[in-house]
Amino acid sequence: MYLSPVYTAAPAVADERVGAVFAALDSLGIPYIRFEHDATATMEDCAAVGKALHGTICKNLFLCNRQQTAFYLLTMPGDKPFHTKDLSAQIGSSRLSFAPPEKMEELLNTHPGSASVMGLLFDTEHRVQLVMDRDVYDAEYFCCHPCDNHGSLKIKTSDLLTKFLPHVGHEPIVVDLPRE
Repeated sequence: MYLSPVYTAAPAVADERVGAVFAALDSLGIPYIRFEHDATATMEDCAAVGKALHGTICKNLFLCNRQQTAFYLLTMPGDKPFHTKDLSAQIGSSRLSFAPPEKMEELLNTHPGSASVMGLLFDTEHRVQLVMDRDVYDAEYFCCHPCDNHGSLKIKTSDLLTKFLPHVGHEPIVVDLPRE
């Protein structure tokens, strides 16, 4: 897998959504490191990138209720299994399933494989509820894609929680998902 050198500035040429992510981080004074890499299609690919970042790339799942009236972006450690019933019980929403790709594009301005907390920048109507696993919430660093799975970035979780999320008007629900 191709992995670029470490960068500490926004890419010179980026598509509009990636550029918007780095512009937001820069305007908020959030320092980051980033890599460019081959597309990461699996959590195994993300683990290799996470190792280079000295962190863990989060697994991000875009979910909805059966009526597609409530949308959730779950961010959790990549090595934790996801069981719908565990999450449903903690957030009080039954019958969760994966949201259609069109809704991800509409609400987060990205596509499957590139879902990220950074996509909340584009959820200007606040239709998506962020749900964070406690292990991610309590970690020192947060690693994710900048809305494109050809790159990854690492920021302090405290900057995510105290600067980025307030900027985009989102507050996470914190859940404790089991490891088994």
